[in-house]
Amino acid sequence: MRPDELPPLNVTVEGLARLEGWDLRPEQLPRHVAIIMDGNGRWAQQRGLPRVMGHRRGVRSVRAIVEEGVRLGLEQVTLYCLSVENWKRPAREVRFLMRLLRHFLVAERAELMERNVRLTTIGRRDGLPPEVLAEIDRTVAETAGNTGMVLRLAINYGGRAEILDAARRIAEEARDGRLDPATLDEDAFAAYLETGGAADPDLLIRTAGELRVSNFLLWQVSYTELWVTDKFWPDFRGDDLLRACADYALRTRKFGGLPASSLAAGTPAG
Repeated sequence: MRPDELPPLNVTVEGLARLEGWDLRPEQLPRHVAIIMDGNGRWAQQRGLPRVMGHRRGVRSVRAIVEEGVRLGLEQVTLYCLSVENWKRPAREVRFLMRLLRHFLVAERAELMERNVRLTTIGRRDGLPPEVLAEIDRTVAETAGNTGMVLRLAINYGGRAEILDAARRIAEEARDGRLDPATLDEDAFAAYLETGGAADPDLLIRTAGELRVSNFLLWQVSYTELWVTDKFWPDFRGDDLLRACADYALRTRKFGGLPASSLAAGTPAG
């Protein structure tokens, strides 16, 4: 479906006022925003605090971005919460992250329901504490009927692991005669990913100034617009999301081709 064929975003009255202040129109917004939430530990260390305090403060940013996303009518927000590599961190920090995640799921459940947000997760369940899995499953189940923004948490997630797992399932189905490899195309392959063929991110935001994708949504971000800020995640708020959206609105997305204006003018390919 072409961008001009997509339904309009469900921007709230408050969201329309916010957009007007940034000289933006709803049709200029990304529909799916993915965020690598980086810099929690450095934020804390700069203030002489334990690293875990940065993670605690970062929850405020999650709440702010969910609220802003709902106001703007975004269809999906995907947050990189815990990578498969994060288990290499000190055990105390990992235990704190698990407690913080469980607390977030419990504390924000009513807010997600009130804002009509549907929670989903991607990532391997192996290794996650049973009490965390229980709260994930409960929140996913309770919000399953919500029809607003999808909040997708990437927990114990890695892009390479996701692609590898998909390849294994495809190989098993082909071995068992349930799949003809000749029929496999990009759309069919995407359906085996944990995102289940959902729309790819339009915009990928990374905080703390790092210029890499860190094994996040490797298949899905092939043509995603990137936006990096030096601001640490605990300081990231709704205005920062709008600033990223304003920059996104200035981009020309070609997806490997040429914009219509260039084609009309007879610009040579290359």
